Amino acid sequence: MTTAALPRRGADTVPAPTTPAAVPGTPETVPAAPAAVPTTPPIAPGARLVGSLTRAQQITAGVIVVAALVLSGIGLYLSFEHVATFAHDRLRFQSLDKARLFTVGVDVGILVLIALDLLLAWLRRPVAWIRYPVWLLTGATVVLNAASAAPPEGAWQRMDYIAGFAHGVVPLLFIVVVEVGKTGVDRIVRPLSDEAAARVPLHRWFLAPGPTFALWRRMRLWDVPTYAEAVQRDQDLRVYRVMLERRYGRNWQRKAPADLRLPLTMAPYGLTIDEALALPREAEEREAALREAQDEAQAAAFARAEDRAAQARIHALRTTGAVAAAEHEVNAATQQAAIAAQAGLAATERAAQVEVQAVESAAAAEADARRAAADKRAAADREDAAEAEQRAAGMERAAAEERERVAGILAREAAATRRAAEDKQAAQQAEKGAAEAELDAAETRLRAAGIERRAVEAEDEARRSPRERAVRKVARLALARTGGDIEALPLEDIADALGVSTSTASERRREAADLLASGYQPEGTA
Repeated sequence: MTTAALPRRGADTVPAPTTPAAVPGTPETVPAAPAAVPTTPPIAPGARLVGSLTRAQQITAGVIVVAALVLSGIGLYLSFEHVATFAHDRLRFQSLDKARLFTVGVDVGILVLIALDLLLAWLRRPVAWIRYPVWLLTGATVVLNAASAAPPEGAWQRMDYIAGFAHGVVPLLFIVVVEVGKTGVDRIVRPLSDEAAARVPLHRWFLAPGPTFALWRRMRLWDVPTYAEAVQRDQDLRVYRVMLERRYGRNWQRKAPADLRLPLTMAPYGLTIDEALALPREAEEREAALREAQDEAQAAAFARAEDRAAQARIHALRTTGAVAAAEHEVNAATQQAAIAAQAGLAATERAAQVEVQAVESAAAAEADARRAAADKRAAADREDAAEAEQRAAGMERAAAEERERVAGILAREAAATRRAAEDKQAAQQAEKGAAEAELDAAETRLRAAGIERRAVEAEDEARRSPRERAVRKVARLALARTGGDIEALPLEDIADALGVSTSTASERRREAADLLASGYQPEGTA
């Protein structure tokens, strides 16, 4: 990795993490850091996979394996009786068979663990702790074999020590051969394991214990995969610090811009130089994305408001049309009822006239023949005519009452329809007012968010402390919600806005009251 060149003093831009070139405006570049140590060294010239061994090498490997098996058999044969007898006589096993079973169990356990260790190493899935029980059991076998040669009583002589060594040398030789074979298999199959690549060399702990512990701590905390990569990061960071001192002098920690000091600030958290220098650009991108999202939200809110206004106008037009149609329908029904009543009255009058004419004609025809009876019948006819007129008058009154009842029903229906239309129109107006109020509230919140954002940007430029930012935020909340009355602003709202306890919120409210009393106005609103 090439360390990015330092920009001129006051520069605000930093290079992208993938761009190793110098920042524009800087005539000099930082020398490239030493090349990274390969994370996986190449396989040694003589190391080959088993599939690529020559026939002579395969025969040699087979002979070695057979010899190791023979050696293990010799060790088992020599130690079996000695250890079994010693276990029965001295270790208090109840019978010789149980002592032999104990000896077989120990030897078979050693062989099984060795086979598992070699197999897992061959499959490139080694388990490091398996060798420890192997060493423990082998040591126990060596001790038991040596103890079986101990004199039954009296002091040890020189030959007793030699005999004890002779009894334990074959198991010890066997475990040495197995360890050599396991190491060889491990080196052939896995030239350099991940665990070895991530291990800090022992000599570094002795030569520089303090920096080595810091390096090892960063590797474990931030999951740096290899020791070589951790060394490369440390070298790059040291070169970067030297270049900052060279560019800004001994007081570079105060003179260098904050963006250029980010790699040193973020190094304890596992970030490389390029990743730390990319943080401001990523923050600007997030802020731009946030502004874009706010603009989109504002445009969407405006579009929704326009849509609601259009729907309200459509509903108003539909309501007006329904009212006009209802009025026309009521007027038509009223006119039809009047025409029907007039037609019924005319028909009644015509029937009465026809009946009177018929009576008069009959009376005139019979007047010549029965003059005396005609007078009597004429009187009777006049009475009948009077009764008919009364019946006709009753029918006319009933028809008039029916017309009045129908007209009343139609009038009530028309009034109900008009009232429903008026209620619907009032509901539409109320909905329109609510939509306008919601739009005004959204615009107010948007303006408040803009004021808050400009105030935060102004505070960032002024480099306000977190306490000053919190106090000014409380003051802005009071101006926005209570018109500057800080005591009317609830402590719970302040605690939620700042993410602090109620006691801290009370303290911030007192400081905000002092700030408002001094004539504070939010930055960016002037």
